[in-house]
Amino acid sequence: MNAPANIRPRIAAFGSSRIGSEAAVYRDVFELSGKIALSGWDGITGGHQGMMAAFSEGMHTGGAHIRGITLERFPTPPDNTFSEEIRARNFFERMGVMIEQAQAWLVLPGGLGTLAELSMTWDLLAIHVLEPRPLLLYGDMWQPIVSTLSEQLILSTDRAFETIRICHSHQDVLDALHTRQ
Repeated sequence: MNAPANIRPRIAAFGSSRIGSEAAVYRDVFELSGKIALSGWDGITGGHQGMMAAFSEGMHTGGAHIRGITLERFPTPPDNTFSEEIRARNFFERMGVMIEQAQAWLVLPGGLGTLAELSMTWDLLAIHVLEPRPLLLYGDMWQPIVSTLSEQLILSTDRAFETIRICHSHQDVLDALHTRQ
């Protein structure tokens, strides 16, 4: 699904809320998202802690519009860099909005919540509920997980693994996004 010519495409970021700003991966995601913004993308994130904060702050620095899809049950941090905020009633609504409103997804290092977001997005792409769009898994943690899944999952489609791309560098991400604009 391509965005109209006068609207910048949106990339949604999924990732851990537990990684602090002192971590090397936080700084890396901040730099990456700044480059994504400068290449013409706006952002969607589900909160403003950890990887989501790094993504949002980098996108903001790069001049992007940041849509925060946050949960009503948690307060929004006052130091957020959202351009706009949409409050979701629950995790399912939040995830649905983030998946459906994005023209690409960037899956950052994370835990069970990130894995749930990846799984839902990946399944909807694999079974063609969503039009093909970049689903990018960024970082070293994803290769062993995907390898194990490719050996163990019983899939309803033969081409599920063709719908994801593991990216090890900023350039990998930018190249994947450039081919879809």
